[in-house]
Amino acid sequence: MSSYTNRLYYLLKPFIPRTLQIILRRGRAYIKRSLYRGIWPVDERACKKPYGWAGWPDQKQFALILMHDVDTERGQRKCHQLVQLDEQMGFKSLFSFVPEGYHVSAELRQDIVKRGFEVGVHGLKHDGKLFLSREIFCQKAIGINKYLQEWESVGFVSPSMHHNLDWVHELNIEYDASTFDTDPFEPQPDGMTTIFPFFVNGTYSQRGYVELPYTLPQDFTLFVIMKEKNIDIWKRKLDWIAEHGGMALLITHPDYMNGNNGGSTLEEYPMEFYKEFLGYVKGKYEGRYWNPLPKEMARFWRGNYKDNFTKNNMMNNPAVNSINAETEGNKNILTTAFSAEK
Repeated sequence: MSSYTNRLYYLLKPFIPRTLQIILRRGRAYIKRSLYRGIWPVDERACKKPYGWAGWPDQKQFALILMHDVDTERGQRKCHQLVQLDEQMGFKSLFSFVPEGYHVSAELRQDIVKRGFEVGVHGLKHDGKLFLSREIFCQKAIGINKYLQEWESVGFVSPSMHHNLDWVHELNIEYDASTFDTDPFEPQPDGMTTIFPFFVNGTYSQRGYVELPYTLPQDFTLFVIMKEKNIDIWKRKLDWIAEHGGMALLITHPDYMNGNNGGSTLEEYPMEFYKEFLGYVKGKYEGRYWNPLPKEMARFWRGNYKDNFTKNNMMNNPAVNSINAETEGNKNILTTAFSAEK
């Protein structure tokens, strides 16, 4: 999304009813789903293995990373239930919080880490303004780094998947997770066209970091915008990633999960869908996947593939920028801006 469109969207957003935003986004997604059916949810070009690929630890067939972005206080209230679900199903995951979007519970953070999970930073505020300019980003990076240090976190996940991999060097992180293999429904639809992590090289004064692109469609897109009534797309994509030995990285949001047996609201879907996905992984691939925390994945990648699969390699891949022009050329606020934020 262009900086101008982004600014205008966030200027208008307070005056646009949330229901109308969702309806408009659903209409746009319906059109785009037809246009990009050849590269979503599976882009066959993304399965190329890194140079010198020797596999995952213990020769597991594929890797599985679970992340939960907590966008609001409402989502934070559901975190205990989600931690318990992951724990009961035998998985570990990352919970990323918005430091200045709501009061982040120190007790909750500490409990998450104590249970063997991980805590990350999800922007500074969830307001879509972080990447408006490099100057703004550098100013906000000071605050983000403060929370990274305070929370003893090493990972960053950008709200709405806005990203600039060069600017992210300003953050004191080991990994970033603000990109994806393919997702034409995001405001910046420039997919990385890979189901593997890659390394973003640093400079003489900046440390490089590992980029972890998400590779399974986000829950909000599937169940709120597209109104899918089952997890078939998750299953299909997971099976394809497993077949090609890649990294299945799923980002979900407790904000939009309904853990009750009652009906869901316009912006909710049954938490049972996520539980069903975990059961599918466990039932079909028990013993064949590696489920690291994101920081463990980043350290594995840095130690084994730092020089083999880098951002420079990615940018030399003509497939990477295959749909950039779609966003750059679209100046219609009602079709572009409404994909900007969940």
